[in-house]
Amino acid sequence: MIEWQWLAFEAIPRKDLYEVLRQRQEVFVLEQTCLYPDLDGYDEAAHHLMAWQTIDGARRLVAYLRCLAPGAKYTEMSLGRILTPAIARGTGIGRQLVAEGIRRAEAQHPGHRIRIGAQQRLEHFYQSFGFATVSAPYDEDGILHIDMLR
Repeated sequence: MIEWQWLAFEAIPRKDLYEVLRQRQEVFVLEQTCLYPDLDGYDEAAHHLMAWQTIDGARRLVAYLRCLAPGAKYTEMSLGRILTPAIARGTGIGRQLVAEGIRRAEAQHPGHRIRIGAQQRLEHFYQSFGFATVSAPYDEDGILHIDMLR
């Protein structure tokens, strides 16, 4: 059973926020060996989608993304910091996360396109959700990325 939370920054309980930031560090900085400023000043303006599940008796974050309103970073709204921790990979939760993120983002900001900066290796995954590639590959922190729009 997945417990979904869609919260503005100030509404995230401190313990949950700590776990989100810990997982972002684990995935984006440590696993991907990218030294970059994850705390980029956009979290306070975002809505955050978190998926929680009880695993071995403990409540665990199994998926996360943030949604920025149109104009906050790009002309379009954007989804970013999309992650699935190692404990949940291969379960299909990543696909559920993106579908739920799109649904909630479009409800929050109807009529707006969604921009993502995706790792190039995930291009086909995001295309399956209606995203189209709109840039040439570019290096971001040592990983090839592409911009995509839906």
